[in-house]
Amino acid sequence: MAKHAQSLIDRLDQKVFDAIYSRSLVYNTCWEDPAVDRLALALRPHDRMLVIASAGCNVLDYALVAPAVIHAVDANPRQTALLELKLAGIRQLEFEDFFAVFGDGHHPRFGSLYRELLRAHLSPFARDYWDRHGHWFCEIDPGDSFYYHGLSGTVARGFRAYLRLRPALRSAIETLLESSSLEHQCRIYDRDVRPQLWGNGLNWVLSRQLTMSMLGVPHPQKKEVERQHERGVAGFVREAVDYVFRSLPVRTNYFWTLYLRGRYSADCCPEYLRPENFSALKRGLADRIEVHTCTVTEFLQGTRERISRFVLLDHMDWMSSYYPEALAEEWDAICERATADARVIFRSARREPDYLDALRLVDGRAVRDRLQFHEELSAALQVRDRVHTYAGFHIADIRA
Repeated sequence: MAKHAQSLIDRLDQKVFDAIYSRSLVYNTCWEDPAVDRLALALRPHDRMLVIASAGCNVLDYALVAPAVIHAVDANPRQTALLELKLAGIRQLEFEDFFAVFGDGHHPRFGSLYRELLRAHLSPFARDYWDRHGHWFCEIDPGDSFYYHGLSGTVARGFRAYLRLRPALRSAIETLLESSSLEHQCRIYDRDVRPQLWGNGLNWVLSRQLTMSMLGVPHPQKKEVERQHERGVAGFVREAVDYVFRSLPVRTNYFWTLYLRGRYSADCCPEYLRPENFSALKRGLADRIEVHTCTVTEFLQGTRERISRFVLLDHMDWMSSYYPEALAEEWDAICERATADARVIFRSARREPDYLDALRLVDGRAVRDRLQFHEELSAALQVRDRVHTYAGFHIADIRA
């Protein structure tokens, strides 16, 4: 598969994204719904998983189902540093302290907890990173939060500042988040939130590549959305938000409420932040997670293990445009290490990822020829996804 010819703007956008990604914590929380993933993966006790780590939330969620092992892999060492900190917290902290750190995003004694209980259990890179960034968890401003730091957190912080200038909209959103029924939620959204929310200013911000890069969306994904949606990125986001707040209960949607409030609540949070699940992880399920700072290909080429479940997030969208040869090599490694009953899930800005036809394996076959897709299951789960910001959710078994 040949690399696409790129314009000067394409190349500049790629350099900006690469520079941002290589120096920053991009994701302070996962932006994929693990409840949907669990149904797609149908995890079993003997499964050995490869999961792109991201912020680690979903790795911890999958661990609660007790597969044999989860290899959490990420090429960005800041992302694996965050997962390492969560694992150290599970092993060393009591639940109340752990929830304050990762639920509230703020703990007044984080500095001492970190030095006395957590630091010694981190890798050298993670230790150095949190030595320099641990203050994110203990800011003096009571309205601050870890979730307003990192790249995606900076965008959320900007939206919070915007709401301070729009008190009527801020009040309407707070009322929306307190809705106890879907009917009431729809009414508040349509009557009080939607008319105030979508204006030229917000549309302009969402259409900027810098905004998208800070949210972890590289230029190829942005262009793909623009090709598929007549109103561009802003129109796609508006459609997604409309669906989420009209069709899915907000009281359990911890993805969107986190960035609106800067914290989780006891009733609206990832599964790993619930007391009983925290205890299960502490009793041993967390020990089934192995953290690797490397690419998917590097991990697979360096192991003799057979992997039965792969969670690849959305990284193929940008690799297919920028590094198609590396993506083909990755798929050769996936097929080489996959068990006979292996399953892969991934998300995409594309409803139909045509790069799977263009990518050629070492045996000459297209990647798609090695995959048996479960389109009906994907469609059924897509409508339940509480994030809803991907055009495509794909589930496939890897064939011989």
